[in-house]
Order: sequence, then structure tokens, then C-alpha cells
Amino acid sequence: MSSTTKAADRKAATDVAAWMFNVVTSVGIIMVNKALMATYGFSFATTLTGLHFATTTMLTTFLRWLGYIQTSHLPFSELVRFVVFANFSIVGMNVSLMWNSVGFYQIAKLSMIPVSCFLEVVLDKVRYSRDTKLSILLVLFGVGVCTVTDVSVNAKGFIAAFVAVWSTAMQQYYVHYLQRKYNLGSFNLLGHTAPAQAASLLLLGPFVDYWLTSKRVDAYNYGFLSVFSSAMKLSELGEWESLASETVMKERVSVEVQDFDICYAFFMILSCSIAVGTNLSQFICIGRFTAVTFQVLGHMKTILVLVLGFIFFGKEGLNMQVILGMVIAVLGMIWYGNASSKPGGKERRSLSLPKSQKQSVPETTTSEDEKV
Repeated sequence: MSSTTKAADRKAATDVAAWMFNVVTSVGIIMVNKALMATYGFSFATTLTGLHFATTTMLTTFLRWLGYIQTSHLPFSELVRFVVFANFSIVGMNVSLMWNSVGFYQIAKLSMIPVSCFLEVVLDKVRYSRDTKLSILLVLFGVGVCTVTDVSVNAKGFIAAFVAVWSTAMQQYYVHYLQRKYNLGSFNLLGHTAPAQAASLLLLGPFVDYWLTSKRVDAYNYGFLSVFSSAMKLSELGEWESLASETVMKERVSVEVQDFDICYAFFMILSCSIAVGTNLSQFICIGRFTAVTFQVLGHMKTILVLVLGFIFFGKEGLNMQVILGMVIAVLGMIWYGNASSKPGGKERRSLSLPKSQKQSVPETTTSEDEKV
């Protein structure tokens, strides 16, 4: 076996590992956050994201102290631009979900792929083959069939979705752009961006969450008070009247409080821990692939979330339309992977060089390393 073949096999294995890492962590954090918000009432999504980036900051700082992350440079203007895009993406998605129907929210998420394609064509001079374009359309159609139900549009909801889609597409494009331009590894880039995002989201998150939920983060009943409050509400409904005595009631509340504290702390720590992997795997995948490929294959996570939701949270909503949409989307992803990996499937056209540089730089018309 030639060295070229071995290198190609090694790259393919690394690509698969990186993608599986992203799928596992992304699906995992969705399921954990769903339990954290639905079961324990911690509905402060923006603040929670700030905690995620704070945890990521602590890890990258520790690894830099150990010497695993080398010192690198990222201009402050680039950092600010990235953080603005990333934070608008987070807030925009939350606002879009609040102001729009679920159907239109899903359509907005699907539109990220065409927007990402547009950015790559305009900014990176990427060219797509006909099969690659058709495979993307098939993925969009399949995911749309299994996720889009009721669709209603209003002016402010449309604006929120527009901001969310474009800021998310720009943020993902910028991950690939910054890694390529400044020769930054995934951990290096995360080490630059995580502290800025953590600080900005923890500062602004409580205000954004109050605007979205009409609830204050500082008023959330952490630990004992939350369960005690729930116990009192149940008492008003007659739940506790069936208990034999006040002593039995106190013992039951005490057990509930202890279980709540342990479970709540476990889910919060687990959410922050998985988020580190999610943030890192996103940077790894977009760095190795492109934002478009990340979006196309990313819909595999949508399919997995639907399947796991049916398994763990009941089969309500599972019907032939959903199953058919999943099958179509998966076939589209397979087609995309095959089409984009062929010569001419997806490639970057290099800019023409000045005559003074043509002697020292070999002429190329396309860049094969951008294929996926």
C-alpha cells in the first residue's frame, strides 16, 4: 500500500472520528438541555450558553498552562467581528423560536445551507457541480418533510429569523476563514473566542433571557427553595393531604430536595461538560470541511434528535411522513458525500496570480483540499 493511500485512509478515518465526535456531543447536549429546562425549569438559554463558554474557557486556559495549546495571534478586530456574529446567532435563534411557528423556524434553519453556499461562492469562489447542488436540495426536502408542519409568518418573526440565519452562516464561515488565514488550530481559535463569548453572554444573557421568558435568572430557586416551592404548590392542590402525618411529609420533602439537588447539579455539570466537546467539535469539523458540508451533514443530528425523542419521550408525532422525510434526508446526505468528493464536485477556484508570482508559485485552477 502506497504512502499516498495510507495518508488518504488516515485522513478519512480522522474525518469520520471528528464528525462522530460532533454528532455525539451535539445530540447529547440537546437531550441534556431538554431535561434541564423541561424537568428543572432552568429556561435561561442564553445564560446557560454563557456558562458553557465559561467552562470551555477554563479548559483552554488549563491546557495552555500545561503547554498543550501554543501561543497564537488573532487580531482584536477579527475577534470582535466573530463574537458579534456568534452572539447574534445565539440570541437570534432563541428569538426566532419564540416569535415564529415551529414550521417557519425549521424553514429558517434549512435556509442556512443556501446562505452558506452563497457565502462560499461569493467570498471563496467555490464552484459546485450539478450533482452536489441536487443532493443539497434533496437533503433540504427530506428534512423539510419530517420537521416542517404549521407555517405562519409575521414581520418581527421574519426579521429575527433573517438575523439568525445570516449571523449563524457568517459565524460558521468565519470559523473556517480564521483557521485558514491565521493558521489556527481548533483549540487555538477556541482559546481566543471562548473567553470573549463567555464574558459577553454572561453579562448580557440575563437581560436577554428576561426579555424572552419574563423570568429573572437571579430569582430562579436553586436547590432547596425550588423543590420546597414545588412542594407547597402540590400541597395547595391536595397532593400532600393524603400523607399520614406532618412528620412523614417533612421526610418526603427532604428526600425530594436531596434528589433534586443531586440531579440538578448533575445535569448542569453534564451540560457544561458536553458543551466543551460541542464547541470544540464544531471548530474541528468546520476547519476540516466547510460550513456548507457542516450544515448538510449536520441535519443527520436533526434526524437523530427526532429518533431519540421518539424513543425517550414517546412516539407522539411519529408517522409515515416523518419516516419518509428521514429516509429522503439520509439518502440526500449519502448522495452529497459521494458527489462532493468527486473531481469537480466541490472545489475552490484560485485567484489569478500576478506575473511576478507565477514563477515561484505553481499554477492551479482548483483547490482539492477543500473537497469533502
